[in-house]
Amino acid sequence: MGRYTGPKNKLSRREGKDLFGTGGDSLERRLGQPPGEHGRGHRRRRQSVYARQLREKQMVKRVYGMRERQFRRFFEMARRSDEPTGIALLKLLERRLDNVVYRLGFARTRPQARQFVTHGHVSVDGRRMRIPSYLVKPGQVVTLGDSARSIPDVETLRENPPPVPGWLKREGGAGRAVREPERGEIDPDIDEGLILAFYSR
Repeated sequence: MGRYTGPKNKLSRREGKDLFGTGGDSLERRLGQPPGEHGRGHRRRRQSVYARQLREKQMVKRVYGMRERQFRRFFEMARRSDEPTGIALLKLLERRLDNVVYRLGFARTRPQARQFVTHGHVSVDGRRMRIPSYLVKPGQVVTLGDSARSIPDVETLRENPPPVPGWLKREGGAGRAVREPERGEIDPDIDEGLILAFYSR
């Protein structure tokens, strides 16, 4: 099965959270209403333990724009690490190149950052990189190409740059990973314990 190309707001309403940062006021008003013709006036039923585990895994997978097979591969990498599996998984997800481009404020959303990478607008240590899942290492420099910098969204972000997490440092049209991310610098709403429990069944 290929990447989901349908309405993003539908996925956000399914999870009850703006997953992509593009919903605006219209989505905010409908986050409590599940998608579909039966969604209006429908109250969410109390979820089972398994359902909560599944929904958390699906939510994180969609936030980072990954398919199941790739997400499972990242989980297996985290399980082999010396750190607690849940924290190691989130740190791996944060180090993905498309996420680093987004966190540096070079793109408005993660999907836009992924598009910049696949279209060849991003370089790592001076070498063009087209793999969104590439894991950025401490000390590496991520640079946005000149053609991408002229895109209106990017120009707006350059004039009003968003805050950058402490494990990254922005330097004009480039950014550096100064160290690995810490759990406190990653979305606090994510419950990695539920994902760990889902894959440990």
